[in-house]
Amino acid sequence: MPPTRSAVALLLAAVLCLGGCGGGRASSDFDYPRRSTSATPTPTRAAASPRASSPCPRPTAPPSSAAPPAASPTAASSSTSSARIPWFDNTKWNEKQLCMDAMDMPFLNSYLDSVGAPNFRAGVNFAQAGCSITPATATSVSPFSFGLQIKQFFAFKEKVTRLLSKGDRYRHYIPQLDYFTKGLYMFDIGQNDLAGAFYSKTEDQVIASIPTILLEFESGLKTLYEQGARKFWIHNTGPLGCLPQNIALWGKDPSQLDEQHCVAKHNRAAKIFNLQLHALCTKLRGQFPGTDITYVDIYSIKYSLVANYSRYGFESPTEACCGYGGPPLNYDGRVPCGQTKSVNGNLVTAKGCSDSTEYVNWDGIHYTEAANFHVTSQILTGKYSDPPFIDKMPFLLKPRF
Repeated sequence: MPPTRSAVALLLAAVLCLGGCGGGRASSDFDYPRRSTSATPTPTRAAASPRASSPCPRPTAPPSSAAPPAASPTAASSSTSSARIPWFDNTKWNEKQLCMDAMDMPFLNSYLDSVGAPNFRAGVNFAQAGCSITPATATSVSPFSFGLQIKQFFAFKEKVTRLLSKGDRYRHYIPQLDYFTKGLYMFDIGQNDLAGAFYSKTEDQVIASIPTILLEFESGLKTLYEQGARKFWIHNTGPLGCLPQNIALWGKDPSQLDEQHCVAKHNRAAKIFNLQLHALCTKLRGQFPGTDITYVDIYSIKYSLVANYSRYGFESPTEACCGYGGPPLNYDGRVPCGQTKSVNGNLVTAKGCSDSTEYVNWDGIHYTEAANFHVTSQILTGKYSDPPFIDKMPFLLKPRF
């Protein structure tokens, strides 16, 4: 899922980084592509804006509304200086943007936040909070499943082609056509499919559904490959059993928790998903001639952080910074971060903590910026990638915490 120095990025269920710049002045008459006017629900600015999707809301400005129940994945980066980047993921609350910082790249404009003066020359973000790989249903958190995001990507590509044919007017704001082949296509998606399935299925049923989920993912990757995509950066899913939201719902029985007090069945499903995803990446390398497919082990990075949180300077691994209820989880699904709700006849507010750098988790679902910074720093070592790129990684993160 992550990227390059002078790259461009697109986020589809992920992100696509296409060409690097960051520059380019805004154009008052450029509002491409326009927000859909159909009856299909579209995210608010907070849900679709790349800045809203930074690793986590700053502690001084907690989100005004809770993010949907989506687990937060991550992203990193690698590639040559001339490469471009496409990105696909299921949430905007992760450390991918820290990787962009490491590459001196700007935050990515979102495809659905494109009215006004966006600049897609450095990439475009198709990510949606709460989206899934499998097609959305009436009960889905987000209608923007992986397949729909790919369709949005193709619409974006078609419009870029049309605008470029009209001359140089928009060249400062959109990628060149060769970026779609040279770009790095970044994916961080799948955790919502697993987490959502546990609400209505047994552990065995969730695990049995994994091949179907990955078949849908494989189909999307093949479609992108047929359209010229050649560089793929794919994150596995994190330890969703360590999220306060899931511990609160499924961890009331201590026998259901593992040694780190995470919900064991959720993590078992995540690890099986990752094994099959890794095998898929290996298979596709043989099936897709001329491709670079990098698999990144986000699970190991995040589980190590939970297990060794104090070593990395954190005070709590599974307590939400912004929440309600107090220790040990400070999470109550009835009162999302930043909101005021009536609980047992009393109005209560889920407030942010005084220092988010002490917490691994922000709101019960997403990681704090400090935690995402740690995850990003581990991704950028290259040792959690297959194939590894330990000797090829030129990006370094400047210390922040």
